[in-house]
Formats: sequence, C-alpha cells, structure tokens
Amino acid sequence: MKWFRKWMHIKPEYPNIPENYQIDEENPSLTSNLEQNELIFKKIFQDSSDIIYRKIQIAGQIQWLVIYLTSLVEEKLIDEHILKPLISKSSNQDDLIYNEVKVLDDQMISIGTTCVTSKVNEIVSHIVNGHAAVLAIGDSNAMIAKVNGTSQRSLEEPSSEPVIRGPRDGFIENISTNIGLIRKRIKSSRLKMESITLGELTQTQVVITYIVGIVSESVVEEVRKRLTRIQIDGILDSGYIEEFIEDSPFSPFPLVHSTERPDVVAAELLEGKIAILVDTTPFVLIVPMTFWNGLQASEDYYVRWPIATFVRWIRFLFISIAIFAPPLYVAITTFHQEMIPTNLVLSIASSREPVPFPAVVEAFLMEVIFEALREAGIRLPKQIGQAISIVGALVIGQAAVQAGIISAPVVIIVSITGIAAFTIPRYSFANGIRVLRFPMLFLAGMLGLYGIVLGFLGILLHVTALRSFGVPYFTPVAPMTFTDLKDVIIRAPIWAKTRRPQATGSNNSVREPAGQKPSPESARKGKGNSE
Repeated sequence: MKWFRKWMHIKPEYPNIPENYQIDEENPSLTSNLEQNELIFKKIFQDSSDIIYRKIQIAGQIQWLVIYLTSLVEEKLIDEHILKPLISKSSNQDDLIYNEVKVLDDQMISIGTTCVTSKVNEIVSHIVNGHAAVLAIGDSNAMIAKVNGTSQRSLEEPSSEPVIRGPRDGFIENISTNIGLIRKRIKSSRLKMESITLGELTQTQVVITYIVGIVSESVVEEVRKRLTRIQIDGILDSGYIEEFIEDSPFSPFPLVHSTERPDVVAAELLEGKIAILVDTTPFVLIVPMTFWNGLQASEDYYVRWPIATFVRWIRFLFISIAIFAPPLYVAITTFHQEMIPTNLVLSIASSREPVPFPAVVEAFLMEVIFEALREAGIRLPKQIGQAISIVGALVIGQAAVQAGIISAPVVIIVSITGIAAFTIPRYSFANGIRVLRFPMLFLAGMLGLYGIVLGFLGILLHVTALRSFGVPYFTPVAPMTFTDLKDVIIRAPIWAKTRRPQATGSNNSVREPAGQKPSPESARKGKGNSE
C-alpha cells in the first residue's frame, strides 16, 4: 500500500482507505469509498482553481459528490437538474436506495446525455469536456451529465465568403452547432458523423461527415487512416489537420478545401465528398479538392446560369492577369521592345527614364510593397485597416512616381494584378496565386518570354501531377471527363446537371430520383400532350 500512497501523495491521516485496495496505474478505476475517490480527483486536478467539489450531506454524512469545472459548465443546470433532485430524494431516509448511481441515472437526474462509468480516465475526459461527474457513497461508478454552458458567438455571415444572394449563416466555434447546420440542410439518415479525438493535451473532437451510398468507401477509409496517424499534443484549428492529411505539402496550391459556409459543405457532400469538422474552429475541411473548386463560389449556384457562366469567365481572365501581368510587362520592356507599339514604347521609355532600377527590380519592389499594405490592412483594426491599405497605396505610389523611384506603368500593372487576385473566391487558393507571381517575375527578368513559357509549362505539369486523396487535381480537364465539364468552363443549368462528378460520386451518379423530369423543356412537352 506504500507505493499507492506515494503515487497519490496520500498522507497517513486518511484512515478510511482500505489497505487491500489495488489500483491499475494504466487505467485506474473508482472504488466504493467516496473519500478515496475524492482524493484521486484532487490529485489529478491539483492547482486547478476552477475545479469544484459539491458535497451533499444527509444526517451529517456525505452521500453524494458532484465534480465539475466551473469554467466549462452552466451552474444553473447543475443546481436545477442534479443538486435539487439529489437533495429532495436523499432527504427522505426511505429513499437511500437512490444512492446507487445506476438508479440515479434512470430515475432521478432530469438531464440528457448521461452515462455511467467507473474508469477514472473516462471521467476526467468527460469533466474537461464540460460534463459533471456524480459519485455516490458505497458505489464504484460515476454518472456523467452533460451540462456544457460555455458562451458562443451568434450565427452570422462569414466575412471571408460574403454573397449577395444565398444563406447568411456560417459555422462557429461550437462543433455541435456546426453539425446541426449541416443536418438542417441534409435531412437524411444516410448522412453519417464519425467522431474521433485528436491532440494529447487538447483532446479536440474531430467529426468525419459523409453520405452513405454516394461517397467512395475507399476515400472514407483513407481519411480515417490519415487522421488516426496524427500524433500531436494539440489541435487548435483545422489548419493543423490540413497540413497532416494533404498529399503534397510543398505545393503552393491547396489540396484540401476549407470553408465557413454550411451550404458549401452540404453541396460538396451531395457530390460524394467528405467534410471534416473540428471543434473550436469555424473552418470545415472538404476532401478531395480539385483545381476548379478554387475558382467556384457558392453564389454561382444561386444566380441564373448565364450570369454565373459570365462571372466564371471573368475569373479565368483575371487569374491569368494575376499570374502573368507583371512578368509580361518585365519581359516585353526588357527583352522584346519590338512587340510594343511605337507611341506606347515612347511613353514607357519617358516614364522610366528617371528610374534607377531595371524593370524586374522595379516590379518586385512594388509587388512587395503592395503585399505588405494588403497584409497590414488585414491585421489593423477594421475601422482603419481598409483606409490605411487604400490611402497608403495611393500615397506611396504617387510619391514614388514623383520621386522617380518607380515608373507610372509599373504602378498601374501592380494595381491591376492586386485587384485581379481579389476576384478569386477561395482565400487559400488566392494565396497560392500570389506566391506564383514572384518566381514568374524572376523568370521573365532572366529569360524574357521564354522564361514565362517555361514557368507556365512548369505550373501546368505540376497541377496535372497533383492528386487529392487519389483524385487528379486538374480533373475533369485532365483526365478529360466531358460530362463533368458542365460545371467547369460553364455553369450549366441545375436541371441539366443530371449526374454527379465521376471522380467523387461514381457510386451513385444520378442526381434526380426516378421519374423526375430532367429539364423544364420535357415538362412543357408533357403539358402540351395532356392538353
């Protein structure tokens, strides 16, 4: 018994601890001695000021012990649903049978989500997750009651994915609320939620979400394997998990889609993809991801298809400008002046005459300044952040041109490039485009148009070689799948998209239920025949 006292730092003045008690250090269990059980938890939670031990005495003897963390629970729930029933029942000497925890769970506690366990590790895990543990005298089990009461922010539109038309709710930091937002949109028993815990210290709840019958089971199994392989002390955001499970961590392009919008997650689940929800963060991960997901916005599916198609073409144009506009300017002004019309080349030459730097250095400096202003605008308070970024760009650009440090054409080119990057709807995808500008700029400064062509071929080869959970990143363009092109170059009408993407929804490729008309045209024909 000395080793147990040394392990628990129990002093000899506790005479009620049985000498024949043996504890399993790997997975310790409760005893029928309430005083000893209290000592176990006081040792585990020592130096924790927010741990509460509520004792209920009957006839001068402690009958019940309620343990919880006051920082994580709603104490009103504990008073109303746990303490009041215990006091009212235990005050009657004829009801001492209720001291058994199992009877307590069945008949007395008027709160849901309860379970009974005797393992200390499980009880501690429940307590740090905002539950209360109820221990009884003479019983080696504890009842767990869910009494979470931590504050959370209200549902509001995500600031990173605003829309003109569409739902206005977004995910928050509470995973239960996020699950409810998804189930509110997909009311089916085929929507599955698998929960695992990651992080040795944070014990973060992670939920894998998919629709049975649509998703590929092999992809689900691969997601499970990658998540269970994660060994880390803490998970503070879904970005931690993203870096562990992505296929090519050194690629500038994101291979895992992240979003704050429940409607986006629901739409992706209906296409056979898998969502990964992480507690304490509003960003949900979606796999697999393709290159074209980075250029699609949720609003594309809420406006009429001709408008959505036109907007997508605008994005394709501006993503090219975001990557190639500064390199093209540097290449043409440095190596290929004969490609510029005479009047324009004279104008550029006169504006660059007082500039002491070559075109590539000039463009590089302006790009770095623009990125610094953009980052400063994000980090500064909202009230002044936007004003600082816009006014700073105007003032610095104008002053640099007047001082002869930077030419006016470079300011125009860099400004257009910055605006073009903002047309990309996915923030993580836009970051990859921002990074690619700099190596393309140096290639153009060294090799001219040949460098731009080499850089473009390198990007194309890299993108076509990428895979996200076994799905080619450039699908359905490479490899070509004609039926899936309805949602890439154009946004076909909803009634014309009768099949799910073959790369993710091949298990159940047909979208419409049997007998539904695929288009309004067939419905009009049927109406005419009936008349």
